Amino acid sequence: MRSLTVTELTCQACGAPVELFSDEQRRRCPHCGEWVARVSVPTCASWCPSAKMCLGEERFAELAESGHLGNPAKEPAEE
Repeated sequence: MRSLTVTELTCQACGAPVELFSDEQRRRCPHCGEWVARVSVPTCASWCPSAKMCLGEERFAELAESGHLGNPAKEPAEE
């Protein structure tokens, strides 16, 4: 059995409290529907030029949309 913890964050859009479990990185605000995400440490996906190819376009897009990549690296140049 896993031991989950709960963190309460504040929605930046409407100010409502949003509960995030320890196994979640983001959740939609139950009041306004905006995404609320915990602050995370940058991963290799935020700087590696091959991140999009490595993660797959769909997962890379999800991370970029959620703000978890910061300023993601540009796509590698085709040779």
